[in-house]
Amino acid sequence: MRYVQLDTPKPISKIGLGTWQFGSKEWGYGPDYERRAAEIVRRALDLGVTLFDTAELYGFGRSERILGSALGGDRSKVVVASKIFPLLPVAPVVQQRAVASAARLGVDGIDLYQVHQANPVVADTTTMRGMRSLQDVGLVGEVGVSNYGLRRWRFAEAALGRRVLSNQVRYSMIDRGPEEDLIPYAEQAGRIVIAYSPLAQGFLSGRYDATNPPAGAVRRANPYFLPENLERGTALIATLREVADAHDATPSQIALAYVLRHPNVVAIPGASGVEQMERNAAAAEIDLTDDEYAALVAAARAFRPVTGLAAVPRMVRARLGR
Repeated sequence: MRYVQLDTPKPISKIGLGTWQFGSKEWGYGPDYERRAAEIVRRALDLGVTLFDTAELYGFGRSERILGSALGGDRSKVVVASKIFPLLPVAPVVQQRAVASAARLGVDGIDLYQVHQANPVVADTTTMRGMRSLQDVGLVGEVGVSNYGLRRWRFAEAALGRRVLSNQVRYSMIDRGPEEDLIPYAEQAGRIVIAYSPLAQGFLSGRYDATNPPAGAVRRANPYFLPENLERGTALIATLREVADAHDATPSQIALAYVLRHPNVVAIPGASGVEQMERNAAAAEIDLTDDEYAALVAAARAFRPVTGLAAVPRMVRARLGR
């Protein structure tokens, strides 16, 4: 495993484990899942993974409880990250919710506590006042944000009066917006971009095509999985396979290596089983050549999916089977 080269109390692995699926029925949570979740977490620890990300929203607290239980006595050795859902994130509420998350996780302190989404009407001034108080009493180590633009990230940092270590955003080969400003800022300021959905919910895995679309409500709600977009992605997946063959790897591993090529980026893909966790962790060791990276960039830029309002009628038709 490789780690971010930053001054943090605990090392932060380039590949972490995202646990949205823990306790979430939309990802297949059921009676047997807690056992499987524990197996995934234990294997991640064996592989040197130190970043474990959850949120109070995931499974309405179940994800935090499952993760805390699975980590057991290793909770103090890793970076446990959670997020507050920003419903009225004023200072007293931030403090109360952090206490509740820490209790569910079974920890004395949350290593990285993040604002899950920018609130459009509540200023970060009061949110960060709550975060600062949590840091002062030792309940929170580092503060982070999620889904913030650069301007608001920097404002949050000014409001906190300390570094806001990370910004967790959607980032993958086909969601490259963070490359414009967030990643350059992180590298310049010594901050971290945490890439969620680094495989575009599996679009970049090469498992799906127009004749084999995914099942499951989450992916069906993602316009990338429209038959037309799966067809348009054929050339991109072919390039991923070509690079993967050169490294004896999978397309998913190459897609992860793409985002990890930036020194201040870490990725938190989910894992449905131990083998997937092992493959994800191995991606941290892949070094893309300049030519390979350039080929991936070109293929990603050439991919033009149907998204936004234009995708809505197509998604309706796909749902109705027409």
